[in-house]
Amino acid sequence: MSKRDYYDILGVSKSADEKEIKKAYRKIALKYHPDKNPDDKEAEEKFKEAAEAYEVLSDADKRARYDQFGHQGVAGAAGGGGGFGGMNMDDIFDQFGDIFGSAFGGGSRFGGRSGGGQRVARGSDLRIKIKLNLKEIANGVRKKIKVNKLVNAEGVTYNTCKTCNGQGRVVRVMQTPLGSMQTQSTCQTCRGTGKIIGNRPAGVDAQGLKRQEELVEINIPAGVEDGMQLKVGGKGNAGPFDGVPGDLLVVIEEEKNDLLQRDGENLHYEAYVSFIDAALGNSIEVPLVEGRAKIKVEPGTQSGKMLRLKGKGLPSVHGYGTGDLFVHINVWTPKKLTSEEKEILENLRSSENFKPKPGRKEQGFFSKMKDFFAG
Repeated sequence: MSKRDYYDILGVSKSADEKEIKKAYRKIALKYHPDKNPDDKEAEEKFKEAAEAYEVLSDADKRARYDQFGHQGVAGAAGGGGGFGGMNMDDIFDQFGDIFGSAFGGGSRFGGRSGGGQRVARGSDLRIKIKLNLKEIANGVRKKIKVNKLVNAEGVTYNTCKTCNGQGRVVRVMQTPLGSMQTQSTCQTCRGTGKIIGNRPAGVDAQGLKRQEELVEINIPAGVEDGMQLKVGGKGNAGPFDGVPGDLLVVIEEEKNDLLQRDGENLHYEAYVSFIDAALGNSIEVPLVEGRAKIKVEPGTQSGKMLRLKGKGLPSVHGYGTGDLFVHINVWTPKKLTSEEKEILENLRSSENFKPKPGRKEQGFFSKMKDFFAG
């Protein structure tokens, strides 16, 4: 299949400057990034295709050859020959990691290079779920969690990789229509680390790792929400070949509260009062995140009235203050009445005072909400 034009891949004109090319590549690379498109082969190919185009167009010499001779003029230059299609994804991350910034936490499984071009292998991230109740969310909490993870095993030794002589990179010379061209690629024997395992005790894998349970202490700030993800740096799986550890990703799972409903930093409570209390007024108790509070139901309170307890909600995880507790008053209508109760109510049916006469104060739910938040 013929290769697509590099300018078309990035969606830029042939007169685009370096800044435009970099911006276009970053946009496409973020769109098709493996972290956003797990197990999507089509997205992976588009990601590699964009990387190949950027690798050529961001280099003045390669771009000049491409403009003059097309793909043939840069054969072997992009991705070690034949484009990025045959490259390991980590090679792309290693070359263009600065493009992504912090958008994906680096994106690469490798922590960088040490002297001589070696890679420091990075361990994979671990993801766990932690269930929190409303009280823990309101106050923040410190949890101790047992994590089953890969650790660097004792007694393991490493030798220098003979394929790359410990450099982590393999240099190849290719013949092109323009002469000899030298390319570098990651050593596939040691995966760029420059090391291979020597002594390997029983129960240890080919990368010098073994599985072990570890107690990890996690500080969870107040105000976190369901589905929110926290990162505990360096507490993931250990890096292969004595590399750097990955991170522990903590996903928050909020336990349902039977009484209080959450809406961001605000809480809502459905309070039911009798017709007598609504008509004559009374004091009722409502639950808080911790403890209870007494509130006054004014005489003549209508069903649907909303009372606001300022500052009795949840704190903002970003430090923007504390939400409120909204108490929704519902007037309870008895489902069954005695003969005596029916007689009393029948005597009141014709009273003008008991006929509905809604006014501005008895506005609808959405108007009330608007007024509350506007205040």
